[in-house]
Amino acid sequence: MGRLQTFDSGVVVQAARNLFWDKGFDGASLAELEAATGVGRSSLYHAFGSKRGLFDAAVTDYLETVIRPRLAGLRAGPRDSSALLEYFAGLARATVTQAPDSAQTGCLLVNCAAGLAAHDEPTRAVVEGYRIELTDALRHALESAAAPSASASEAVDERVRTLASLSLSAMLVARVNRDEAIALLNTASNQVRIWFPDATD
Repeated sequence: MGRLQTFDSGVVVQAARNLFWDKGFDGASLAELEAATGVGRSSLYHAFGSKRGLFDAAVTDYLETVIRPRLAGLRAGPRDSSALLEYFAGLARATVTQAPDSAQTGCLLVNCAAGLAAHDEPTRAVVEGYRIELTDALRHALESAAAPSASASEAVDERVRTLASLSLSAMLVARVNRDEAIALLNTASNQVRIWFPDATD
């Protein structure tokens, strides 16, 4: 007979997610995962198969509860630039309100891109998938905001790369310099206003 699971997997995954967010996959030890989740390693291995299985569950949770709700606003926003402005304002608010020593600084997936993804193909695929989701959502918002004559493919491509680069850079820089991260996000908002001069916040 299998062992009866006595813990809430969702709570455990989110606790592990925050530790991975703070320390990365390699930096989070099994002892720290036990302490963060309140679950012994044998139970963690029974539920998730391995430390990597727990990490994969944490990344999936992060995508579903943090990233995709945020990107949804870019996809479902009105046919003007307000969705873009709200996206960058929301990132700036989240950055401002984080305590300086918060584990949830920047972006878990951007942090992965600077660490594990450099030598791990499955993680590289997840990070690239996030980049694609981000650029697709930005493209949708830009095309919705642009007048038909202004939606030439090359111009949109360049704008998508500009905004994605500022977003990803801000989430990476937030780990070491919150003020500069906010400045990058404000730069993105200001660029949107230049492209769409009739924009209102």
